Amino acid sequence: MLVIAHRGASGYRPEHTPAAYRLAAALGADYLEPDLVATLDGVLVARHENEISGTTDVADHAVFADRRITKIVDGEAVTGWFVEDFTYAELRTLRARERMPALRAANTSYDGREAIPTFDDVVALARQESARLGRPIGVIPEIKHPAYFRRLGLPLEELLAERLTALGVRRGEAMVQSFEPTSLRRLAVMTDVPLVQLVDSEGTPNDFQRFGDDRTFTDLTAPAGLREISTYAEVLAPHKDLVIPRRSDGTLDAPTRLVDQAHRAGLKVQVWTFRAERRFLPTGMDLAAELKAFAATGIDGVFADHPDIAVATMTRRATLKV
Repeated sequence: MLVIAHRGASGYRPEHTPAAYRLAAALGADYLEPDLVATLDGVLVARHENEISGTTDVADHAVFADRRITKIVDGEAVTGWFVEDFTYAELRTLRARERMPALRAANTSYDGREAIPTFDDVVALARQESARLGRPIGVIPEIKHPAYFRRLGLPLEELLAERLTALGVRRGEAMVQSFEPTSLRRLAVMTDVPLVQLVDSEGTPNDFQRFGDDRTFTDLTAPAGLREISTYAEVLAPHKDLVIPRRSDGTLDAPTRLVDQAHRAGLKVQVWTFRAERRFLPTGMDLAAELKAFAATGIDGVFADHPDIAVATMTRRATLKV
């Protein structure tokens, strides 16, 4: 069972910081997950969203005040500061901070300590920690809003494939994930690292909306959709509600057939996202109990904000090669 550190050990440190990734490795994670967006000059950096007012101190930098703007990102109006409006040199002057300070107050003590890492930085960190700890630690980047960035002239697929080649990242050292099937299909002819199709519990892939495809995430998780995914990806990464839904009272219901159906289609299954805070948990369960319930469905991996709990709970250990 693979344990993937969701944005690093983000339950304990501000997400997508070197400290969060380093701690995740120390806590036993198999993979570090950087979400990737691109700067104005095409550098891939680790942020969950391209709007960065909630995860950096950009609002405190008067020199960038005039860059606050409203944009339409994947059909939604978003106001703030955007990575694609900064060169990498400018972005390096900012410092990261906790995204959910009200929920994770302890993490705010690390605010302002670190800059935003690049994808290259995360790969280097994973390799350093792998050597130090004597076990393989991979990276599993998610490319964010790829159709949006492509329209800006910043094709994330090409940018990432170039870095994977330049860094000598091999199969077994990385997987690449996206919610957009079109993006993964592009990557399938650019790299031989395993690809991961992310699937939400509702809605439609953004690229489908852009291209007039009326299929939804629900269609992708039907047997025919799973077979199609298996033609370009090796892993299905569904929202956990698609594996075990919740009843109206918040307790876990009976598991669906998705894991078995995905396995029959030749796909491994990595489920997201597991967090220890009460607001994210099923009624009457702590994180360990929730993880055990999901492990019983036969899943192959989990994305966790608290990787130490996942490592201690889940049956260990799968290979990095999928």
